[in-house]
Amino acid sequence: MGADGEKSRQLLLEISAMQFAIHGFHKTKISEIVKEANVTQPTFYLYFKNKEAVFQELVDMFKEKLYHHVAQSKLPADIAEEGLKGRIAYGLCAVFELFQQHEEVARIGFVISEEAANIKEQMTAQIESNLKEEAELGYFHTNINFGVVAAAMVGAIEYLAITKLWTGTHKPEELAEEITNLFLIGLKNNYSIEIS
Repeated sequence: MGADGEKSRQLLLEISAMQFAIHGFHKTKISEIVKEANVTQPTFYLYFKNKEAVFQELVDMFKEKLYHHVAQSKLPADIAEEGLKGRIAYGLCAVFELFQQHEEVARIGFVISEEAANIKEQMTAQIESNLKEEAELGYFHTNINFGVVAAAMVGAIEYLAITKLWTGTHKPEELAEEITNLFLIGLKNNYSIEIS
């Protein structure tokens, strides 16, 4: 495929992502995709077998990028305690930046597609694995259910992406800092509470 062919294919992917994010899979029409891309339907079929194929490619692209970011967020063994919070926020920020920079594809892969639940399950499993390894390194308590923590993190990421990030009220770094504070420090203040 030449440079022009690759540009046409990329444009079709971008327009398809936008159309799927706006209209959903079933209401999106190839005729609208090619009209927006200013190409013919035969051009679309030169690159994609059908609507399902372009949709699946978008989902697969999102999964690959997401899983890469989650795997990369695992803490290395040599972080000083004072750098721990910043390193965790950095990893979360990268995920929110992915969701922001590729909003349409993220909506498709994480919210709209039939694979969305599976994608979130796999993300949860990777985060749980990361947390267990990080606990073994001494960063976290070992007497906590990391499956529940990971599921809560994925739920928080999804909801905050939809309600804060994609609405433009918060930036990736703000959301990452808030989630880090919540999960690392919690809601309890520094004062001990005596119960009578």
